[in-house]
Amino acid sequence: MDDKTLLSRINELVTEEERLLESSRGTEGLDPNEDARLKAVEVALDQCWDLLRQRRAKRHAGQDPDQAHVRDVSTVEGYQQ
Repeated sequence: MDDKTLLSRINELVTEEERLLESSRGTEGLDPNEDARLKAVEVALDQCWDLLRQRRAKRHAGQDPDQAHVRDVSTVEGYQQ
């Protein structure tokens, strides 16, 4: 996935996340399926951002950005901020 496609995917996920977060503020909140989807979107966003950072770092280091890969959930979600 090239940077342009990756950024497009990030934008799609952000739009969906915003929609779900807005729904969660309603009187009924999210149903279980929507809540699960929100969690999945958040994880997918973390993975996409991680992949984009990897690609940029490889490019900056003179390496092939196409050698970057999506890391597993436990790795991406285990990062400390």
